[in-house]
Amino acid sequence: MRLVRNLFFTAAIISLTAARPALPGYGVGDTVADFKLKNVNGKMVALSDYKESKGVILVFDCNTCPFSKAYNERIIDLHKKYNSQGFPVVAVNANDSRVSPGDSFDEMVRVAKQKNYEFPYLIDETQKVARAFGATNTPHVFILKRDGQDFKVAYIGAIDNSAKDADNADKKYVEEAVEALLAGKEVPITKTKAIGCGIKWKDA
Repeated sequence: MRLVRNLFFTAAIISLTAARPALPGYGVGDTVADFKLKNVNGKMVALSDYKESKGVILVFDCNTCPFSKAYNERIIDLHKKYNSQGFPVVAVNANDSRVSPGDSFDEMVRVAKQKNYEFPYLIDETQKVARAFGATNTPHVFILKRDGQDFKVAYIGAIDNSAKDADNADKKYVEEAVEALLAGKEVPITKTKAIGCGIKWKDA
């Protein structure tokens, strides 16, 4: 079973992460522009809604990618751990549902209800937000820290160093970054390679 699972993830890496478009996007230290997207509850959510938070754990995610599924519980746990400390999770799905029907808004609503998401799960129909950030994968994390009325990028990349199993992760990049920010320290590792499925882009 372990061999089959390993082969599955290897095949997924080869077939789903190849030929990603290189997007410029934000870099560490950049100020992020406000955005507003529709949540699965039908309401609009803006980054500026979090002006009282210390920051935001922004995750570009989806319903269908095997890596997103593998990280799903870890994303839920990040919100449970850090929301009360001022770093809530906000998830964004930018996949084109014409390419990936399982990532339609209706499916997002279903998954959020099934998984009992306590954080916003936003649809980026135009893909403008994903392109602005330079997101390429699902999942792809951008930790934003509040600086006055602005949000600045403090970390970009993977959640940890074990795509298949949380128990095998010995580097928890997102947790280490948030803990550093909460302690008023520099983030120890500011950028890692996000491993996951390529975002399903609309035809140009």
